[in-house]
Amino acid sequence: MFSKINAWLHLWLGIAAGVPVIILSITGSVLVFEQEIKELSTDYIRVEAQQAAHQLPPSVIYQAVKERLPEKEITSAWYYGLDKSVKVSLNNSDSVVYVNPYSAEILDVVNEEDFFHFMEEGHRHLWIEGKVGKQLVGWSTAIFLLLLISGLILWWPKKWTKRTRSQSFTIQWSAKFKRINYDLHNVLGFYALTLAIVMCITGLIMSFPWMRKSVIWLSGGYPVRPKTELLGHPPEYSAINLKDALLVADQVWLKVRYEYAKFNKEAVIVHFPSATEHTVYACTDMKDGTWRDLTFDRNTLALTGRIMGPIDEANTTEWLMRANYALHTGFIGGMATKIGYFLASLICATLPITGCYIWWNKKKKQFKPSRK
Repeated sequence: MFSKINAWLHLWLGIAAGVPVIILSITGSVLVFEQEIKELSTDYIRVEAQQAAHQLPPSVIYQAVKERLPEKEITSAWYYGLDKSVKVSLNNSDSVVYVNPYSAEILDVVNEEDFFHFMEEGHRHLWIEGKVGKQLVGWSTAIFLLLLISGLILWWPKKWTKRTRSQSFTIQWSAKFKRINYDLHNVLGFYALTLAIVMCITGLIMSFPWMRKSVIWLSGGYPVRPKTELLGHPPEYSAINLKDALLVADQVWLKVRYEYAKFNKEAVIVHFPSATEHTVYACTDMKDGTWRDLTFDRNTLALTGRIMGPIDEANTTEWLMRANYALHTGFIGGMATKIGYFLASLICATLPITGCYIWWNKKKKQFKPSRK
């Protein structure tokens, strides 16, 4: 009875979530190598590496972009390393500017509404705007997780013999197409199972607050870390002019690189404070899909808010939450895991198709008229 119920659920849940799973898997596999493809197909990301001391500060990058696009509001500068250009974000714009970090030369102004953005929109909300698309992605992911578990139960042999091991782990390429299709669904599904489950769980953490809270609770919770506040009377803040704002951004950039960065020290994101902002955001330790957020007081340049330490000092909960994006995308282990995630995503895209073909053949057999 349990086997019949499991098979029934596997069939109908697969039919319900088949199309979204195909879309999510294909778009996910494309996005795995987005950065590598862009670097190979463009000439504005890679630059000739020089010494770290030769990198120009954010204020110089800001002025270069402002001269080119005087009507645009510049929000942040993204340094990606010694051999990468600086990406400059613009407020209320679909475009970003790539700048040579050593000469401040504008390499290109790029519209980010490109092919990869289209793929990302499909992956995040199936090209359906608003909450509906996000909910469809979230619940389709949850259904796919159940399908993976029920599929493992269906795959598991009743007895482990030489014959069942061969059937469970290898594809019989010399067999008829129906059998090959069955093996493609069964065997490849098993090999992709572990990474597929990781992708599902991390995707659910992104989709549902209750899932995130559950993982935090199950993993022991965040460490007790008091919020940092300035002692004494709060400082007086006044509107900051452009010159001072750029000076603060430069100081934060230097402070992060030489005092706080632990990994990939020349990759730093710095936000340019607006006239009324009291804090300056920076990001560092960008490595293998993880990062470290820092917030500085504008007047004192002291860290403020809840201070985030290096990821190698994080407890289990904090590590899981900060590494969730890397675990979801395959960035966590560099190129090796990216290749694994790419192949697993492609396999996941085929599972609804091969599964549908298995069901169709069973249905034809069931209704095939008997010969007298």
